Amino acid sequence: MSTPSKRRKTNYHQPSPQTQTVGSLDFFFSKQKGPKDSEKTEKIDETDRSQQISNKPLALQQGDKQGDRKNVDAHTLTDEEYARKLQAEWEEQDRVPGAPPANSTPEQEDGQATKNEKNDESIQKAKDTFHHQPASSLQQTCATDRAPTVPEANGAQKKDTLSLQSAASAGDAISSTVPFDQSPLTFDTSKYIPDLKKHWATEGGNASYGLLTRCFVLVNSTQSRIRIVDTLVNFLRTIIEADPESLLPAVWLATNAISPPYISLELGLGGSAISKALKKTCMLDNSGLKTLYDKYGDAGDVAFEAKKRQSYTLRKPKPLTIKGVFESLVKIANSKGTGSQEFKQRIVERLLQDSQGAEESRYLVRTLCQHLRIGAVKTTMLIALSRAFLLSRPEGATFHVKLQSDIAKFNKEALAEVHSRGEELVKACFARRPNYNDLVPCLLEVGISDELLLRCGLGLHIPLRPMLGSITRDLSEMLTKLQGRDFSCEYKYDGQRAQVHCDEQGKVSIFSRHLEVMTDKYPDLVALVPHIRGEGVSSFILEGEVVAIDQETGELKAFQTLTNRAKKDVAIESIKVAVCLFSFDLMYLNGEELLDRPFRERRELLRSLFVEIPNRFTWVKNIDATSSDSETVLDFFKSATDIKCEGIMVKILDNIPNPALQDEDGDDGTGATEPPLPTTSTKSPTSKKTKSKSKTTASDKTDEKAPNTRRKPLLSTYTPDKRLDSWLKVKKDYSTTSDTIDLIPIAAWHGSGRKAKWWSPILLAVRNPTTGSLEAVTKCISGFTDKFYKENKERYNEETGDNLIGRPGYVEYVGRPDVWFEPQEVWEMAFADVTKSPTYLAAIGLVDEERGLSMRFPRFLKVREDKSIDEASTADFLAELWFKQEARGGGAVKDVKEDDEED
Repeated sequence: MSTPSKRRKTNYHQPSPQTQTVGSLDFFFSKQKGPKDSEKTEKIDETDRSQQISNKPLALQQGDKQGDRKNVDAHTLTDEEYARKLQAEWEEQDRVPGAPPANSTPEQEDGQATKNEKNDESIQKAKDTFHHQPASSLQQTCATDRAPTVPEANGAQKKDTLSLQSAASAGDAISSTVPFDQSPLTFDTSKYIPDLKKHWATEGGNASYGLLTRCFVLVNSTQSRIRIVDTLVNFLRTIIEADPESLLPAVWLATNAISPPYISLELGLGGSAISKALKKTCMLDNSGLKTLYDKYGDAGDVAFEAKKRQSYTLRKPKPLTIKGVFESLVKIANSKGTGSQEFKQRIVERLLQDSQGAEESRYLVRTLCQHLRIGAVKTTMLIALSRAFLLSRPEGATFHVKLQSDIAKFNKEALAEVHSRGEELVKACFARRPNYNDLVPCLLEVGISDELLLRCGLGLHIPLRPMLGSITRDLSEMLTKLQGRDFSCEYKYDGQRAQVHCDEQGKVSIFSRHLEVMTDKYPDLVALVPHIRGEGVSSFILEGEVVAIDQETGELKAFQTLTNRAKKDVAIESIKVAVCLFSFDLMYLNGEELLDRPFRERRELLRSLFVEIPNRFTWVKNIDATSSDSETVLDFFKSATDIKCEGIMVKILDNIPNPALQDEDGDDGTGATEPPLPTTSTKSPTSKKTKSKSKTTASDKTDEKAPNTRRKPLLSTYTPDKRLDSWLKVKKDYSTTSDTIDLIPIAAWHGSGRKAKWWSPILLAVRNPTTGSLEAVTKCISGFTDKFYKENKERYNEETGDNLIGRPGYVEYVGRPDVWFEPQEVWEMAFADVTKSPTYLAAIGLVDEERGLSMRFPRFLKVREDKSIDEASTADFLAELWFKQEARGGGAVKDVKEDDEED
């Protein structure tokens, strides 16, 4: 049966009496036509109008005439003035007949009837003159023209009625004046907290998001690490004293996260969700949004400009709070299943609608994009927390804090010592329990005290941050550093580091070195745990290396083979890549921490209490030696490289000091005879100072540097989240003449000639852990195969836009590449030498105040699939390579130019 055809309306129809009062659509669109078209329709309009007028009541006919005489108002008033005038008239129209205006007097009520009689006249005047508004004004006012208004019993209009609100003046004026960038020794929270609390009280009592935005703006306006820390300290102090409930959400938002890595809580927002929200809330179309993005390249900056240009909004924003924004992000992350995308979209739109001012929009969008980039990285936040709780405490807390007046009397050394104790305590707690949900509540209760370490100890199924080893370039450097000490050499297997937790009930959790959960990836290891637990072992945390292996022959396989395993929901029966866990440390046993035990004792407990299963669970192969056993160590190193290991790990066995290495004062030395390398946190000596040093005798140099040549004792304890010389790694790729560095590819240019189809050269960067930015260091065109070029072109695809972004605001580089890469890979690079550069800004200020560092003849070695971008080499490491090169007499290298790469 065919579908019945719809009855079509004729174009020339008589408008109904209801539509006549507001003007017909034909009449409205006639004004949008050209001059000729309007002349043709003018006579028809006049005829229709005369017929309409003859059918109107007398009062409305008079209103039409008066409206025609006063249409000039639409041209003499501005868009905003005229819109507000119309709004006031329509609000008057929507009142219940006979109801007095708000706050009216009895005399005004007597005259209300007379005013009501004039309402019809003013209404018609407004409606008839509405069509004279220009298009820009119509876009802003048409929504309010059709907005329904529901009168209440007293005749007042409901609060949720749509009306024009000014967006240009929106902003948190109270928060924007707080000088967080002052020194914490002079910043007085009591001057600002009363006004802030009074301001917050009108919106529920919690700290406003505008206060956090104020902190972000000040942090982003400086590159001084001291100023960044001071700003965060003052902000945190204000929150601690004024609204402790908002401290934890503020810390999460400032660190650009909502949960620790081992808790799977991701926003899961695509760029389209944010783009749709920006277009809807800021009244942008696709071309307008693209124009802004092409110009600024950062989603936050696009939101800033869009919000700044928005003149009006249909609803008065409800001020955002720090707590409310964080809870909204958690709702987005927890939204799963059917309809979740629409739910997320509504939350994002509401957040952007409620943002007050352009700056709030900027940092809100950056938070949603997970690219906050204000420099509040983990270390900076922990330092700021420790210093904030040194000076402030929440109302009702009893823990001890120091007075500003007392600390102000300290000299620089004493102040650094006070800060250092608190910082090390907070860092140690976070290394054991890397979760602000555990750390911040404890700080609010006990402050900076020894009890904090007891409350934030190791916990089962909560990964601790792994201890790391320092890099040595060859065996001779390693033997020199450990001279006179007993140490163990272990194979450094080419696999994936794993931290295995097991509780008394037999529940097993496996975590990666990045603290991500790998339990589902290795069900075969989970099933193995009951068989390796010896008698008397109830709970434990051990660490080892998961390596792909042939379980029949015991032959080790390359790391790339291990990457072929599925990452989640792996069924044991479907496993094709077998693995073996080579354990090397034990950190927790039967409810007791072992971190402070010597490595020799921890190793003995591991090997005596656990059961070895060949080719499935075993110990790392090792030998014990001293610096005098150089030939034995060399043979062991060669045997490691022969079976496809990366090299060896060298670990101090005991804490017992060696009497031969004690100073004359009796202090334990480091076991190293040479003075420490220059630190990159201070300015390097000038060339003149270097020359003068070379003229001094060795004894004079020792006397001059005596206070600074003593390095910390090399202890054999397990120190989470530290890279110490008590663990050293010697890899087969390292040598005294061939350094390597791990860089992040961030941009590229179109190739030429044979490489015209590919990206070449490619721009690489080091990371700045202080600011969170990426600093360009060199361009590379060497070491790539044609196969790699093709795969790289497919990964960073210009046609589909895969993994390509606009110019990011967090990259420090003055050039203009053809494309920008989404930072996501780490490449190991070799190079000839490090040199100063006027073009590249990497490590600027660490070696030279005006020039950065680059490298000559960089060569690609491999993709470091075992490293995330947060583990790429830092600017400090690059500066350290420079100082080592200077010490070897390599300082005569010319300054590198932008195109000084190997062909």
